[in-house]
Amino acid sequence: MNRIITSVLGALIALQLHAVGQLPVIPYPQSVVTAEGHYNVSHGFDVYSADSAFVDEIDFLIDKLNASGRNSRAVDNSRRCGIVMKSDVSVKSPEGYRLVIGKNKIEIAASDAAGAFYGVQTLLQLLNNCRELPCVTINDEPRYGWRGYMRDDARHFTGVESVKNLLDLMAYYKLNRFHWHLTDGQGWRIEIKKYPKLATVGGIGSHSDPDAPCAYYTQEEIREIVDYADKRHIMIIPEIDMPGHATAANRAYPEYNGGGEGIFPDFTFNPGKEETYTYLSDILAEVAGLFAGPYMHIGGDEVAYGINAWKVDPDVNALMKRENFTDVKQCERYFMNRMIGEVAHLGKTLIGWDELLDLDVDKSTNIMWWRHDKPAYLTRSLDAGYTTVLCPRKPLYFDFVQHDSHSVGRIWDGFCPLEDVYAFPDPWFENIGVTPEMQSHIAGMQANAWSELMHNSNRVDFMTWPRLCALAESAWTEPANKNFKDFELRLNDAYRLFDKLNIYYFDHRVPSHHPEPAGPVIKKMSRESETDYRD
Repeated sequence: MNRIITSVLGALIALQLHAVGQLPVIPYPQSVVTAEGHYNVSHGFDVYSADSAFVDEIDFLIDKLNASGRNSRAVDNSRRCGIVMKSDVSVKSPEGYRLVIGKNKIEIAASDAAGAFYGVQTLLQLLNNCRELPCVTINDEPRYGWRGYMRDDARHFTGVESVKNLLDLMAYYKLNRFHWHLTDGQGWRIEIKKYPKLATVGGIGSHSDPDAPCAYYTQEEIREIVDYADKRHIMIIPEIDMPGHATAANRAYPEYNGGGEGIFPDFTFNPGKEETYTYLSDILAEVAGLFAGPYMHIGGDEVAYGINAWKVDPDVNALMKRENFTDVKQCERYFMNRMIGEVAHLGKTLIGWDELLDLDVDKSTNIMWWRHDKPAYLTRSLDAGYTTVLCPRKPLYFDFVQHDSHSVGRIWDGFCPLEDVYAFPDPWFENIGVTPEMQSHIAGMQANAWSELMHNSNRVDFMTWPRLCALAESAWTEPANKNFKDFELRLNDAYRLFDKLNIYYFDHRVPSHHPEPAGPVIKKMSRESETDYRD
């Protein structure tokens, strides 16, 4: 019965979508000018390019057209083609494009391969979602350069095919940053050749089952995924968490253990041992060699959960005496500055969570603002000129409950519904006084999906979709071109795609369509109970 209802709803929404003149595209373009008529499919879908600038993008388009039953090939004569792809310096943004659909020809123009790729994605969405291609001119470019999603593979491992499927959909919705949380207390998920026990010992267990079989990504698999992402213009940012969240690593190599306390045993690396820095530098060197992007994320968050153990550690006490430190917090600053230097030595830019602001780290560091209840950290980061990525728990943590009928997930004085994801960030700017000058330091925004409560693919999909569509539009589309009611109509096409791909999404139209999957535990939080707890 639910499927019948959703099918009828889909047909009605599609009619309504055409009635209001919206193109069925997510994220919505910045400029859309429609004309009379439709593309004549008798001209076919062969692709011509006047130069070799976009060979990979042409191949990608041809593969997708052929997979959908629209026979296509690259041709060497523009008179024998239906699609022309060309380089055009008048398209100023490297991720911008111009898509012109006429009655007899389709043209994609861009100044950079990324822009050509996004023009391809818009064309593919129109082909997938329209019975006939409308004649239209689209001029488009993103609001933000950083449009991201973070997956936590440390607490529950997902695997190569799952990551590739995610990257496919990210590309389809023009997301371009995949932040990959690969290490934490419950698991170490990346092979390090010099220290193999990190994976073979640290990779045992998960958040819901400490005895789960060992699971990690080999270096060959990492390279395969990085190449796959690169072909989709997605940069992968690896996160190797330190000096906290180190329990899994300390199981493998206890000689670098800095201790912890209470429910966070063996939580930190030891900042007092010189060997620790050699060990971590070796690890980061191998990681840097696997990921081509310019960034490396090393966490730096929630060290307070284990830092008291440093007060009684003889190696840390020796460091404090040598450096004339009076507080272990100074050891944390010392540790982080050394690792920032190591990341710079590897030719990477360091990214960390907003706690790094308390350590007065170098201005080259990029900051991820995650503590929504501490807006002063956002304004502080922007005022100081740090390049900043917006990813506050509310509304961009996708392990948070998304509907008032749901019980599995996290709650913090409310939850993270689709509407709030879509509205972000502009109401926040107004409420906390983020000026246009301050906004110039914002790289963009991303959603974070911590996986304590995502122990299988159904829960991952249910918590991700369609909220990630809302994030994609908020990160790409200028506020003046956003409209939540129109977005809800366009989501109908996303739901059809999710059904086709067998994705267990949350149906915003009919919440009972896909019942909430069970989780390993029920965890509800409030401001009063756990002020700083993130993951």
